Amino acid sequence: MHSKKLVVIGGGAAGFFLAVNAARLNPQLKVILLEKTGKLLSKVKVSGGGRCNVTHACFSIPELVKKYPRGEQFLKKAFHLFNTKDTIEWFSERGVQLHAEADGRMFPVTNDSRTIINCLLKEADTYKVDVRLNSDVNRIETTADAFRIHITGQEMIAADFVAVTCGGFSKPAMFQWLKDTGHEIEPPVPSLFTFNIPRHPITALMGLSVSNAVVKIAGTKLKEQGPLLITHWGLSGPVVLRLSAWGARELSKANYQFTILVNWLGDCAETDLRQDWAGYREQFAAQKILNRNPFGLPGRLWQFFLEQCNIPETTRWAELKAKEQNKLIQLLTAFPFTVSGKTTFKDEFVTAGGIALSGINPQTMESKKVSNLFFAGEVMDVDGITGGFNFQNAWTSAFIAATTIATRLNDRLS
Repeated sequence: MHSKKLVVIGGGAAGFFLAVNAARLNPQLKVILLEKTGKLLSKVKVSGGGRCNVTHACFSIPELVKKYPRGEQFLKKAFHLFNTKDTIEWFSERGVQLHAEADGRMFPVTNDSRTIINCLLKEADTYKVDVRLNSDVNRIETTADAFRIHITGQEMIAADFVAVTCGGFSKPAMFQWLKDTGHEIEPPVPSLFTFNIPRHPITALMGLSVSNAVVKIAGTKLKEQGPLLITHWGLSGPVVLRLSAWGARELSKANYQFTILVNWLGDCAETDLRQDWAGYREQFAAQKILNRNPFGLPGRLWQFFLEQCNIPETTRWAELKAKEQNKLIQLLTAFPFTVSGKTTFKDEFVTAGGIALSGINPQTMESKKVSNLFFAGEVMDVDGITGGFNFQNAWTSAFIAATTIATRLNDRLS
């Protein structure tokens, strides 16, 4: 017989991981998972282009926490309880092997997100988690020793434990039902978005990428390095997404109107390039500059730079004028772009903001304000850069909450 009931609100990665682990760790716990939409694990399905970027091959906790623009200190304690190594082992024990790519991102060896979804659904079935779709919670009522969960258009559910794993919300008003439980809300702003550069001629090169660029936000200390992708609306790629995460609040305050400087040669400084330039002129003297690009840049991008500097295609390296040379060096190492707006990945939408971490115990994921109320995943004011870090936060916080609930129930019954 089930003696106590846990209601998990939200059917995403954190919700499922919490529900299946709590049910597994304590068979006397009746676990009900409520999902407000008609779809389960929707972000898991689309993550990593449908492959599911489960986690990141970063095994040092001091290094791992640096990947979270918000929540670093909070996660430092949490990762000591469940981290990347534990995630890999958990899935491995259930027949799901993960592999790491060159950039550290980890995917199931099948490269199919359905592998992760099926694993979680199978666990839910094995441990008899009661999964209910189209169940939109609008209020958590606390009583002396229990909770009443109010669901739009449905009967109220009584619960002994509640775990909120509903993900992030885009507007402050959407957090009101959680604010009513006495928790502070850090205002949500978008994270992980691309930079719009309307009508800039570089957008004609959409689809081209550079494997190692440095992008800096002018007038700030914000700077990132990595692959850069040109799109039909502006600039994207891992370097831009990471930069958007670190600058989420600052860029929101600027109403997404700002200037960036792109070094297309990675960490090659302008002064170093000027020193090397004489060698290029001598080495390639008789060759047309259009045909001899010593930086490994895509041909069409190199041609674009020459056009921006008004360098004729017939110009040879030895014939390059000082004025043209100076402008080319400047554009290669600090190309300025005026950003006006952003484009958010709707399917993989991530917010900065949520339940203030000051109200949550990082070693239990329990509310400091309401006993037996827990949080996990993106609903908290924790968000990571792109690369599997947001999922790792989901697995970690969910496992800790599940363990706490299961253990507490055992303690009560013993």
